[in-house]
Amino acid sequence: MNDMNIHPSIKANLPEPFSAQHLINGAWTASKDVFERISPSHGVVVSRSAKGGVKETEAAIEAARTAFDAGTWSRISGKERAAFLLKVADLIEANVERIAVQETLESGKPISQSRGEVEGAADLWRYAASLARTTQGDSHNTLGEDMLAMVMKEPIGVVSIITPWNFPFWILSQKLPFALAAGCTVVVKPSEMTPSSTVMLGELLMEAGLPKGVCNIVLGYGEPVGSLMSTHEDVDMVTFTGSTPVGKKITEASSSTLKKVALELGGKNAQVIFPDAVLESAVDAVVFGVYFNVGQCCNSSSRIIVHEDIAEEFIARVVELSKDVAFGDPLDPETQVGAIVTPEHNAKIEAYVRDAAAAGAKVQLGGNPLEVPGLGNQFYQPTIISDVSPDMAIAREEVFGPVLTVLTFKTLDEAIQLTNDTVYGLSAGVWSENVHTCLEFARRAQAGTVWTNTWMDGYPELAFGGMKESGQGREIGRYGFEEFLEVKSVVMRVGRTRASWVKPRKNTRGN
Repeated sequence: MNDMNIHPSIKANLPEPFSAQHLINGAWTASKDVFERISPSHGVVVSRSAKGGVKETEAAIEAARTAFDAGTWSRISGKERAAFLLKVADLIEANVERIAVQETLESGKPISQSRGEVEGAADLWRYAASLARTTQGDSHNTLGEDMLAMVMKEPIGVVSIITPWNFPFWILSQKLPFALAAGCTVVVKPSEMTPSSTVMLGELLMEAGLPKGVCNIVLGYGEPVGSLMSTHEDVDMVTFTGSTPVGKKITEASSSTLKKVALELGGKNAQVIFPDAVLESAVDAVVFGVYFNVGQCCNSSSRIIVHEDIAEEFIARVVELSKDVAFGDPLDPETQVGAIVTPEHNAKIEAYVRDAAAAGAKVQLGGNPLEVPGLGNQFYQPTIISDVSPDMAIAREEVFGPVLTVLTFKTLDEAIQLTNDTVYGLSAGVWSENVHTCLEFARRAQAGTVWTNTWMDGYPELAFGGMKESGQGREIGRYGFEEFLEVKSVVMRVGRTRASWVKPRKNTRGN
């Protein structure tokens, strides 16, 4: 693709590899073994991390359990918890560049997007702080003159937080501050591919003065760390973001203790474009939606469903705009699309495209791995595929790369049927100037979020999560906060009018 907008290596001076340890009961802890992360974009070691096992995981869970039961965090005032969360938000903003550079090196995402992710996360901490001070239940004083009852909300307990590699800092901040705001204690396991930003956040928690044992971090792999965090009897809840197959395994593994499980999983998200849409805006949103974070995003709009009357024009516009998207060195501030997370995942993306072409789909743009001068070939071309049928794997499964599939429709009913024809239900979008079309689509689309005439706008106030195999439970917003709370009813008799249930026996024996 000679007309691609490729940004070669800017030959940046890379920092020394980050050294990461576990945070257990308020202390940084090493392990006998370590594991390394090689940058997908630069091909060098960028972090060395302690490799946790059963011993470290059990110690972290014990610390969280002890801290919760002692009440050093769970029973302090909401005002005190809010003050701490606000302090962390300030520290995040003071450390954006350091965290963002490390995240870019480990994940391959563009530095501009890493900066936005870290900066935006501070707002999640501030919103969680507001919730810490406004938690409330209900009172019932209409139960009779001698009765009063309350419905109270209390922290659920010890929470295991397991986060993915694609948005390691953002997704942790969708969970951790809300769990802390509720009064929970936590054990965190980041992905082994992007552990460093979580450890850096741990440093900020310690600097802000978090009591020991309230937040513990264990580095390592799903086995044994994630598995033990999902099954241990002292863990009250697991919240996981990642693939649907792993989410199902966590649900199954945790069933023996009936702990609460919240899951944010995969998606196969559609944007539906009607003929009366403002095409310029829709094209820009589609290009953003498929290439943002290298397409390695659960909310990626990897499917577009276009009315057949405008399909040819719309595809041509998307192809032309895609050629202007800046692919290349993720440390270049102008780059918009960086590297694929692993060589294996790059090969998986290529296989989806190859199989679709073999089945009769037409590759309108791209369709091959991409070599960036000075950085290697762990990149993938911007790829657009038309003539896709709904039964093709590329139209049904999560590709998780910069690959857009195009389907067409004739009627609103057909567009909604195609949108819902997937096991996933994370998000969907509709483009039309007719408010009735937008509202009907929003009501009938089986998705946790529906965007109308926009894509991927999000706010801390709004709940996020999916239907069907995209997960269970919600994150952020008040609904996400309440995932970390248990509801307890307290019933009180305030009078002395209750009649005795047991009647004294009459003395039937004579004197």
